[in-house]
Amino acid sequence: MQSNERSEFVETFLERYKDITMKAMRPFMLSKEPKRYLYDIVPSYPESGGKGIRPALCVATCLAFGGTLQNILRSAVAIELFHNAFLIHDDVEDGSEYRRGEMTMHAKHGIGIAVNVGDAMNVLGIRPLMENLMILGPKLTWQVFSEIEHMVTQSVEGQAMELGWVHDNVCDLNEDDYLRMILKKTCWYTCIHPCRIGALVGSGGSLNLDCFNRFGYYMGAAFQIQDDILNLIGDLKKYGKEIGGDIWEGKRTMMLIHLLNNCTKDEKESIKSFLSKPRNDRSFADIEWIYSLMGKYHSIEFARSIANQLAGAALTEFFVAYGDRPDSDYKQFIHEIILYMIERDL
Repeated sequence: MQSNERSEFVETFLERYKDITMKAMRPFMLSKEPKRYLYDIVPSYPESGGKGIRPALCVATCLAFGGTLQNILRSAVAIELFHNAFLIHDDVEDGSEYRRGEMTMHAKHGIGIAVNVGDAMNVLGIRPLMENLMILGPKLTWQVFSEIEHMVTQSVEGQAMELGWVHDNVCDLNEDDYLRMILKKTCWYTCIHPCRIGALVGSGGSLNLDCFNRFGYYMGAAFQIQDDILNLIGDLKKYGKEIGGDIWEGKRTMMLIHLLNNCTKDEKESIKSFLSKPRNDRSFADIEWIYSLMGKYHSIEFARSIANQLAGAALTEFFVAYGDRPDSDYKQFIHEIILYMIERDL
């Protein structure tokens, strides 16, 4: 497919399964007291326009392996609830100001309320997994629970790595450090486990799910690097988050790590001094200076080349994981979304 055709195909599929997931999710987002500072706020992130990549991968994989929408839908809902809980907490931890084109929850309602809503969404994500018991039976339900437990554990460990680098102003990192961190923080819960859970349910537990690990890692890593690039060069209306926010927050992205490893000694000391400051002590001039250095050392181009290599590796691994599946729209969607992830919003 050409890029425009691919984008239209993938986004149509995403929109369809986002709508299906949201419709199924609404009964789990309770309408009871206390409403004003909890249940009225819970839907704000899920309904704010995310693409729904995770539930779509989960559903499409299940259907590609012969499963049904009824059997996978509760697991997809749980994944999306956990994802939005992560986003709320991530925004608080990073001090982010915008998410999906709107003020972040803590910016709008305060840190305490935002943290509590994120906690609530984690709890609400358990109920659809419990309801799997009626449909999937005890063995598959437990296996899905185990996948979710590993997904959440890896995500918080990856977040701890990233937060620790910022807290301790760690500047001696390399590309492998970054890829190890995003494997934990991003890849397991964005791609690997949605695909594993979809295949688990679709096959009735007959598959070796490890065949999805490399595929999901390569695709998830390409997705995260592209997301980091868009944070620097994206259109705010399309990207939905604060442009340059990763520099304001001192995140150790592939571009920043490349810059630190290729700039002069004096430049590196100045960057380390900038990164040691609290966010509120950083200025637009600081951000522009870091961005100009990334241009000087071609750090964005370097990161884009890595993302392209990872996407190529994901295309190869796709045939390992899905190659024996009959042709279908579900299979084609998973194949096309690999390149879509590195082409989006450019």
